[in-house]
Amino acid sequence: MENESKKEIMFDRMKKKKKEVKLVRRIVLVIVLFLLIVSGVGGYIAYSYVKSALEPVDPTSEAIVDVDIPIGSGLDTISATLEDNGIIKNAKIFKYYAKFNNESNFQAGQYSLTKAMTLDEIIESLKTGKVYREPLFSLTIPEGLTLEQIGQVIEKKTGQSADEFFALVTSDEFVDRMMVKYPNLLSAEIKAENVRYALEGYLYPATYPFFEESPSLEVIADTMIANTEKTVSAYYDLLQTEEKTVHWLLTFASLLEEEATAQTDRETIASVFYNRLDIDMPLQTDPTVLYALGSHKDRVLFEDLEVDNPYNTYQNLGLPPGPIANAGKSSIEAVLNPTDTDYFYFLADKKGENHFSETYEQHLQKIDEYLK
Repeated sequence: MENESKKEIMFDRMKKKKKEVKLVRRIVLVIVLFLLIVSGVGGYIAYSYVKSALEPVDPTSEAIVDVDIPIGSGLDTISATLEDNGIIKNAKIFKYYAKFNNESNFQAGQYSLTKAMTLDEIIESLKTGKVYREPLFSLTIPEGLTLEQIGQVIEKKTGQSADEFFALVTSDEFVDRMMVKYPNLLSAEIKAENVRYALEGYLYPATYPFFEESPSLEVIADTMIANTEKTVSAYYDLLQTEEKTVHWLLTFASLLEEEATAQTDRETIASVFYNRLDIDMPLQTDPTVLYALGSHKDRVLFEDLEVDNPYNTYQNLGLPPGPIANAGKSSIEAVLNPTDTDYFYFLADKKGENHFSETYEQHLQKIDEYLK
């Protein structure tokens, strides 16, 4: 009996031990499966994170971001600078990507980059010292164009409707959004009572590269306004010191853009306008009459000078209510750096060359000499 009892105890122990072994195996199996799952999920998350960080921040973005890479910057500094400016998603991954590809010899300088650039394009730009990206097409907006004329250029280049572009850039909704986006550039002055179109003169003349096949009209317009902001911002402090506004600057510059035929003309014509403004003498510039009439003419007639319109500088003192066209940098700088003269008159001869006079009598003599 005693032997049988010992056998039963041993048997029970063996059974319990087998159960414990099975339980341990199950627990180990569950833990292993759990770790595999966690590892797999973690690996997938890590893979997705790295894959995302290697892609452009915003493939559709056309906005230009100025990035300054100081002399002596190492890869760590460059990576951090690119991330701070929103050009890349993750500085560490960019750094490792560059290292793994044995990329080095990056150049210091001022770069105009976009959030749509790939890491390879960014690296190539930093190595060559220039933005390395091939645009799908470029759009050239010349100086001296009105909103309507800009729309026609866009239609010819992209096939998108000039009328739709004009409707967009003159709509209150779009203007209001741009005023919020560019508060230092677009002040309440652009909506003054006599201003014909709020954004006239605010779409900067330049050649614009686009990296998508069919950018929207809004993207195109926004890009041009952003370039005006970029150009004019260099003069904000000076304007504040002189107690002048951006609207005043672009309005004045648009007159020079329409009147001048050479760089020196812009600065000298600016002096004529300043001299007239100083003594409350009408500017009497023909391009404002044409803008008031709303049509182009090869020759302004005497009857045209009588048109009753706030933009007619023959009938109204001072600058017109707003720009009459888009002005380039040379005209903008001529406003701020005019030639010092005593001229009050000028005329363009049949070849388009301007001639300046201090008195009305001298002006009449030049009319006889060059226009008759």
